[in-house]
Amino acid sequence: MRFNDPIGFFFTWTTYGTWLHGDDRWSVNRKGETIREKFLAPNLTLERTHRSLLKHGQTLLSGPMRRAVREAIERDCEHRGYVLRAVNVRTNHAHMVVLATADPARILNTLKAWATRALREAGLVDKDTSVWTKGGSRRWLWNAEDLAAAADYVINGQGPDLPEV
Repeated sequence: MRFNDPIGFFFTWTTYGTWLHGDDRWSVNRKGETIREKFLAPNLTLERTHRSLLKHGQTLLSGPMRRAVREAIERDCEHRGYVLRAVNVRTNHAHMVVLATADPARILNTLKAWATRALREAGLVDKDTSVWTKGGSRRWLWNAEDLAAAADYVINGQGPDLPEV
């Protein structure tokens, strides 16, 4: 393995309207160049501004929606030959650990697209509903310890399992 070849990726993305810039959980500033600029502190005015720009209300995933998303992720990983080490779809976000050598941005975007398609085909969201926020988090996993820690967080660090029915 070369230094710049990760063994896998830890992906996270959120549902539409559930984590806005300025809310009290902080948020990521993609344009920030320093560590201090990478995160946006809570700011009620900024959060209200972003909330006013939403096309519709928040998208929260019900049990059947979470199941459809998880199954779509599993199918797409199998189809593309990726190893899905862990997946956890919550009401307002999804986490997964994937072993693959493809471009992580492409993996993330493809998984989100197939998850959206599965929701639409199952009649769980309509064609005008935005399901996900733009982008998502892509973290490189460099070794077995990184992989184990990420998988443990996805499986055990999200709170109790949610029913899918």
